[in-house]
Order: sequence, then structure tokens, then C-alpha cells
Amino acid sequence: MTDESRIWTAALIVVGDEILSGRTQDKNIAQVAAWLGVQGIRLREVRVVPDVMEAIVEAVNTLRARNDYLFTTGGIGPTHDDITVDAVAEALGVDVVIHPKARAILESYYATRGGLNDARLRMARVPDGADLIENRVSGAPGIRVGNVFLMAGVPGITAQMLDGLTGQLEGGLPLLSTTVGCWVAESEIADLLRETEHAFDGVQIGSYPFFREGRTGANFVIRSVSEAQLKACAHALEEGLASLGRFPVAGGI
Repeated sequence: MTDESRIWTAALIVVGDEILSGRTQDKNIAQVAAWLGVQGIRLREVRVVPDVMEAIVEAVNTLRARNDYLFTTGGIGPTHDDITVDAVAEALGVDVVIHPKARAILESYYATRGGLNDARLRMARVPDGADLIENRVSGAPGIRVGNVFLMAGVPGITAQMLDGLTGQLEGGLPLLSTTVGCWVAESEIADLLRETEHAFDGVQIGSYPFFREGRTGANFVIRSVSEAQLKACAHALEEGLASLGRFPVAGGI
């Protein structure tokens, strides 16, 4: 369902000491953000928290209250430090229960892999009242409870879970983007960027400077839900750069 009259937002909590320690580089933020954009939902904020109950509970309650959706990645596996389910249940004020369908899925998956032991059964635990998100990779499902979505930490599994959710969330129009590049210091054209953005309703221009080949340049990413506004703004920015003796590069540098 698409509602063009409002902007839908989401937040993401990345759970894991291994992310904060630097041992593991997170790859889920980019793919969650890109997927949400296609659904017409803006990823507005991301928080990385340790495997600590109080930290997860606080983040869940804060972010789910000020966004339409909240996603979490990590902490739903079979080990003792996988506590995201418990933390979300505490945040919502509900018990943790064994989901019968999740148990059946795991029993089937592990039937030829050594059977369902206590550790593997932990992956069938959900906050009471939750629904499941399909996992076609490793059996253990993701979890949906209210506006909170609990996803795996492994990027390949997260991608499959997101695929299973495609089209199921209410959102607005997808956010479109185009890029204009230029060999120029962004400080020299700050006024042009501001004036161009203000001239087009609902358009945002992000400036991303770089230093290459001994020269300073920047790529200007223009975003809008309207393709017509997007193209008009890009054209205006290109003309503005040209009028200042600069040479815009459509598509970026």
C-alpha cells in the first residue's frame, strides 16, 4: 500500500560487541537502507549497541516510538549472548515463548543435521504475539512484533529476510536520486547549492567532497520522490555551475 501524502521512517539497531570492537565490519546498514528506500521508507537513524540487555531495551523503546518501523540485526542466534529477543520482549512488556511454527521449521531443518538441541531451540524463541519472517538460508526465522523487525546479523541471511518482507510494509513513494559532479571546492559553491535546493520543493542536495589526482572536487547527490523535480533540479544545478565557469559532470565523477 502506498501513501503519497506522508514520509514513512525507520530506524535500525545493530546489535553486537563484535561490531563495536571492530572485529566485524557491518554490511547490513547499507542493504537495509537501500531496501527501505525501494519500499518508500526513509532510514532516519542507526544505533550500534553492545550485547547488553539494558542498552538494547533503551534503544528499542526510544527508536520504535519515534519511527514508523524499527529493525534490528544481530543477537537472535543460538548462543548465550544472543539476547535481542529477550530485550525486545522486555521493551514491549511481554513474555518470551517458543513459537510453534518456528519450532517445526527448525525440527525439519535440523532433522538431517544432528537434530534440534537446546541451543538450536533458542532460535524458536519470540516475544509473545510475534509473527515470523521467512529465512530460506538457514532455517531460523526472523521475527516481526508490532512495528519491530528482528533480523539476522549475517548479511546474506538478512538479505533473504528483507526479500521476504518486500511489499508487506506500508510506505510512500520510493526516494529517487541522481548525481552531478564537479571539480570544485564545495565551499566555493555553498550558496549555489543552498539556493538551488530551496528552489525545488521536496528536493534535498547532499554534497560529498573528495581529493583526487591532486585536485579537489565534489559529487552532489540530488534526492526527491518526484522524477520531474529531480531532473529539473539537476539541470538547474548544472546550469548554475556552468555560469560560474565550472564544468558539471552528469552522473558524478
